[in-house]
Amino acid sequence: MNATIRHAVHDTVPPIVDDKCHTLILGSMLSPKSTAARFYYAHPQNRFWRVLAAVLDSEYVTESDERTHLALSHGIALWDVIYSCDIVGASDSTIKNVVFNDIEGLLNAHQSITRIFTTGGTAYRLLQKYNKAVANKLIECAISLPSTSPQNCKISLEELICAYSAIAKN
Repeated sequence: MNATIRHAVHDTVPPIVDDKCHTLILGSMLSPKSTAARFYYAHPQNRFWRVLAAVLDSEYVTESDERTHLALSHGIALWDVIYSCDIVGASDSTIKNVVFNDIEGLLNAHQSITRIFTTGGTAYRLLQKYNKAVANKLIECAISLPSTSPQNCKISLEELICAYSAIAKN
């Protein structure tokens, strides 16, 4: 059975950001579950929010407004590298026809952001491809963290927490 290619558009979920943010975490693209929930890392098996709570020594929360508060109260902004693309399900390896989000515009509007992390290799590679067009030094220095996706089951929760601890360091 062939999987259906969907044209995913990321215009329904704005970045989570405010003027106090110093760190930007970028994923590649919203999964179908996150798109349906209209929120980042909403798949119940995605470990992002569990990892972030552990790294920030905070309580694990499940509601979108609580998660937004968790990120913003620690100076963390969230967005995705991709505005739209063709993709099979949630498989990053199938991404084609990428249109990038205006990450440089976000950084210009929120100059307090001084660090960028990506949640996975695909987001990192696409971010560097985007940076070839905009030549932004901050983007050039982005750090790739392992994916928290349920598809990345080879990395334990403990290993993810260890890798993501770089976010808590100033």
